[in-house]
Amino acid sequence: MISEPSRHCTVELQALPSRIGQVRRIVSAHLRYWHLDALIDHAALGVTELLTNVHRHAQPDKMCTVEIELLLDRLTVSVHDHDPRIPDVDVRPGSRDLGDVDEFATSGRGLAIIEAVSESWGIRPHGETGKVVWFTLPAPMPAATAPSRSHAVHGATTEGPFVGHTRFGGAHGTSLEGVPFGTPTEPILTPAVARSALAG
Repeated sequence: MISEPSRHCTVELQALPSRIGQVRRIVSAHLRYWHLDALIDHAALGVTELLTNVHRHAQPDKMCTVEIELLLDRLTVSVHDHDPRIPDVDVRPGSRDLGDVDEFATSGRGLAIIEAVSESWGIRPHGETGKVVWFTLPAPMPAATAPSRSHAVHGATTEGPFVGHTRFGGAHGTSLEGVPFGTPTEPILTPAVARSALAG
């Protein structure tokens, strides 16, 4: 039984360079809203790489669906495109073999980057008309929020965290008893009276 509902977002788009930046911002905004700021950089980088792969390689079109889902302590990011061809990489569970990837290449490193930033990743066929490339990131558990408490001002109540404390008796034996709170001990001069007093 799942004790917490999942959080889910789906975006359909054509993987064009201008749209990839928009999806990065959408993913970042959702993670921020879900209080997962620590995952924004890796998730946005992974989405960018997957969408760039769709833009460069997918056939017959560039239409795809980006899906992000938070379920308990795991964020899953996936991109579904309409190209059934599976990239020529070893994606067996536990395998870290991405073939000969040039570490200085400026392109073609999408899956190597996914591997580097994710906890796990994979590729699966989606019927006969596409595939899904996915990766997961561990989501930090939300910090336990402290219960809201209102603390009484000393001497203002007989309940709360200050029970048993005596009233403030004043400095050097003086007492504040009988002085209403907020009442000045000397009259406050209005600006006009203060100017005349200073002039005189």
